[in-house]
Amino acid sequence: MSSDTPLDRRPVKLLIVDDSNIVRRRIERSQQFDDLQVVGTAANGFEALELARRTDPDLVTMDLTMPQMDGIECITRLVKLKPGLRILVISALADKATAVEAMERGANGFLNKPFSDRQLNEAIAELMY
Repeated sequence: MSSDTPLDRRPVKLLIVDDSNIVRRRIERSQQFDDLQVVGTAANGFEALELARRTDPDLVTMDLTMPQMDGIECITRLVKLKPGLRILVISALADKATAVEAMERGANGFLNKPFSDRQLNEAIAELMY
């Protein structure tokens, strides 16, 4: 038995929400944490809520501009569903008011698109530990 991971430490469950398949795959590939497990990917807020109910994530990466249900509305509903859920907004929106609103609704961090793998991993690490 390996002593690298304590027995009582379970992986942090990550849900990736973005309407771009390219961005979803990039986030999935670039995360570099052994104790982070991707439990699902969603293309819009409705899919994210359904997956969150099924997978009980600890951490969510959230795009703001998506069809059917945007990220702001999804953040609001996710936080009601699971208070304490950590949410990293990843968006190309340069509008500060939107970023502030996302934080007021329950997001814990903000990362601008485009982003480097290093920036993504640093932002995720801040919310994981």
